[in-house]
Amino acid sequence: MTTHEKYIQRCLQLAQNGLGTTYPNPLVGSVIVSENDKILGEGWHLKSGEPHAEVNAVRDAEQKSCGRDAFAKATLYVNLEPCSHTGKTPPCASMIVQKGFQKVVIGTLDPHDKVAGKGISILENAGIEVVVGVLENDCNELNKRFFTFHKKRRPYIILKWAETADGFIAPKQKNEQKPVWITNSHSRQLAHKLRAEEHAILVGAKTVIDDNPSLTCRDWSGINPTRIVLDSKNSITDDYKVMNHDAETLKLTYSSSKIYEIVEELYKKNIQSIIVEGGSTTIQSFIDTGLWDQAYQFMGTEVLFYQGLKAPVLNGNYRLQERKQMNNDVLKIFRNV
Repeated sequence: MTTHEKYIQRCLQLAQNGLGTTYPNPLVGSVIVSENDKILGEGWHLKSGEPHAEVNAVRDAEQKSCGRDAFAKATLYVNLEPCSHTGKTPPCASMIVQKGFQKVVIGTLDPHDKVAGKGISILENAGIEVVVGVLENDCNELNKRFFTFHKKRRPYIILKWAETADGFIAPKQKNEQKPVWITNSHSRQLAHKLRAEEHAILVGAKTVIDDNPSLTCRDWSGINPTRIVLDSKNSITDDYKVMNHDAETLKLTYSSSKIYEIVEELYKKNIQSIIVEGGSTTIQSFIDTGLWDQAYQFMGTEVLFYQGLKAPVLNGNYRLQERKQMNNDVLKIFRNV
């Protein structure tokens, strides 16, 4: 691993601290390294409207008595191109110029139409040496949600379901209006962690009516995702848990057969990523239209003896990305290709 790769890797580690809290902004980390290979400052972006990673790295260095002379001899590393426009915060590219940096190493370009090379131009026009494309694939993967949103003009879509050993997601009939647990507590906690990492969570009205779920990340520390309910018949009333004040809820008057319209509407509402959790018909609709990026299939040990609601079935071009053992459960993660 080269020196540049080592510090871009550190930027990626720092950037991960903002997963689930930066929406609609990307995940960014930054490191300032002296000419004798010493870290002078580090930072990451935590939340939209708050300082960006480069600003936090500079502030960290300045608290250690670093100033313009030190910055002129140092290298600033950042996994994503510094912003070039004024939004909720001033442009980072201009700040880097003002602080006197002479070298900047960038993991990958920003696809946002307000940046897209403009940040690099500001740096180069100021005479700063710029290196671009270090661990580029890793940098793109980290910000897969941000990149999908701006390049494909839709949210990054994750499908998630739990199924029994014989391929069902729920019994045909239930005695209580609550979720039926198919997997163990470890799998359920991971499922709540996944919720905390995404911008929104989506279900159909039937799931709300049958299970009355909260759709929060209560078994994991994090921000509850925006709840999206497909309610074409306007049947979800205020007494359902999804309508409480634990998180924002959006009701869309679409059926699950209108996936393209749903995805377009979510893009207009600036939703950067969604985790689709049910029911089987809704998930299958995303699969059949090919509008998904990853799928999390949790498989428990319970059986319903072929008397239940069938689990979704993947089709098209996809690959197994990872397989995990969750005590007695198995988690398979698939990638749409």
